[in-house]
Amino acid sequence: MADVKQDHKGEDVDSYGMGNSADPKNMQELTQYVQTLLQNMQDKFQTMSDQIIGRIDEMGNRIDDLEKNIADLMTQAGVEGDN
Repeated sequence: MADVKQDHKGEDVDSYGMGNSADPKNMQELTQYVQTLLQNMQDKFQTMSDQIIGRIDEMGNRIDDLEKNIADLMTQAGVEGDN
């Protein structure tokens, strides 16, 4: 497993121009690529976070409705609640 990582390490340095003689154009392109990649990841995480929060809010509303319905049923049945 360590041999595989070692082989790829050399390829990564060559393909991204991060060796001792780094081409500024390649470094600029790499920097832009990384920034774009990070922005895309941030956007996806924000979307997922918004979806999760929306689902939690919806679940909270449904629980509130369920509690109200249970209280109404208990009232109809003549049972006193702790509310």
